[in-house]
This record gives sequence, C-alpha cells and structure tokens, in this order.
Amino acid sequence: MLSSLDVWDGIVVMSSILDRALNIVEILANSPGGLQLYVIAERLDIPRSAAHRLLGELARLGYVEQDEITTLYQLTLKVASLGQTYLSLNGILDIAQPVLERLAEKAGELVRLGIVNDHRLTWIAKAQGARSGFRYDPDAGMDAHLASTSSGHAWLATMSDEEALRLVSRQGFGDSAKLGPNAAMTVQALLKCLALTRRDGYALNLESSAPGLSAIAVAIQKPGTTRTIGALSIAGPATRLSEAQLRALAPELRAAAGELSAASLGSSYFGGVRHLTRSEEGAE
Repeated sequence: MLSSLDVWDGIVVMSSILDRALNIVEILANSPGGLQLYVIAERLDIPRSAAHRLLGELARLGYVEQDEITTLYQLTLKVASLGQTYLSLNGILDIAQPVLERLAEKAGELVRLGIVNDHRLTWIAKAQGARSGFRYDPDAGMDAHLASTSSGHAWLATMSDEEALRLVSRQGFGDSAKLGPNAAMTVQALLKCLALTRRDGYALNLESSAPGLSAIAVAIQKPGTTRTIGALSIAGPATRLSEAQLRALAPELRAAAGELSAASLGSSYFGGVRHLTRSEEGAE
C-alpha cells in the first residue's frame, strides 16, 4: 500500500516531467529552424538522456518531430493547429481578422494583433498590406519582446513603472547585437520610452526591435475598464515608415483598436470571467 508520502513524491515527479516537457515545447516554439538535442538539454539544464526521453514522448504524441538528415528537433503543426482551433472556437480570429485586413489595406504595411495572457504578449493574427518591395512578414504565435517592440511598449505603458519593469526583468532587455540601434537597453531608457508612450497615447519605435524596422502600436482595453487585453501594431521598413508617416497612421490605428475593444465582448475569451491581477481587480 502506498503511503501519503509516496503519493506526494509521485505527484512531484510527474509535475517536474510535465514542466520540462512544456518547457521543451516553448523552447522549440521560439526556434522555428529546430534545435539539436544537446542545445535543448543545455537550456533545460538536464542530462541529454533525460531530454532525449522527453523528446521521444513528445514525438510519440505528435507534438515534436526530428529531421532525419539534420537530426534537428522541431515542433509539428499539431501545436499550431491546437492554438488556431482554440482561437477560432473562442471567436477571436473571426472578430479580429476583418479589422486587421482593413487597417493593413489603409496603411499598406503589416498589421499585427497581440493578445495579453498572464505575463506575455503573443502575436496571434496579422494582415499584410504591402504589395511590393520589401515585406516585413514574421510568423504569428511568437511572444513580443516587451523592451524593444512597439506592442510591448504599448502594453507596458498601461501599467505602473514597477509592474512594467517586473515583466521586463523576466524576459530581459535582449541582445543588443540582434536588436535595432535605438533599442532601450537600460531601465532609464525604457522608462523614457514608456513616458513618451503615455504622453502620445501610442508607442513609436524607430529601429528598435530590429535594424531598418519602424512600428507604431496602441493598447487594446476591455470596454469600461483599464484592463489591457492586447495590442495592435503597424510595422514596416524604416525607409517607408518615417516618424511623421507613423504618426499620421495613429488615428487609423486607434480607430481599429477601438473596434477590436468593442468587439471583444463578443468573444467568450474576453467576455467570460478570467483570473485578474490585483491591479486589474481594482480597475474592474
């Protein structure tokens, strides 16, 4: 007969395995080109044998696959399919896509919608308005880098500086070699960006998240509250989007964000009862 201690130990072990398996999924989600076994093991700080067993189980369940030639591990489309199915069933994509398409046509550049979930801002939908020349067109499903993107700044500016810095500390300021020359790499620089965002009512980034890329973003809030549920952005090459051109797009961007805010009540994801932080509870 199992003692209560044996049962508890079993739960702890299962929880640890589940944590590691989900961590692998998250690591691979941010590595679309795939990763070698040793890299995954190093990032999880576990033996390669343990990582290999977890990857084998995820592969058996259809979430991970290994390229026979390169031996790289990567996620299958099953993960993306689950996410798309969840969003579709909750009405988010049906609500958002027409609004994104109209804004992209007017702006002539990429429009992206990010949704707030816990301490993350994840891009879930996009519409491409550029018809010629260079097109900035990243994949959906990635988490926004809060310290360098306009979407990240738009969200961070809706909270206190202390809350914003707490979120950024989890994710980090990033690698300056991979970001744009104007990326905020210090607390002081970031707080200055957030102050300007609050003043203007939108976040303006000129070659911050990447060299040669400009963007503007606004927060989307649940109607009648100060709870931020997402961020809407327009992004494209800096050669086509100067500061003046981005500011000229602000009214259209705000109008689209207002549409999404009003329409969010038609989605069970936003309209239902969800866990709120202490500050959000006060706003509600």
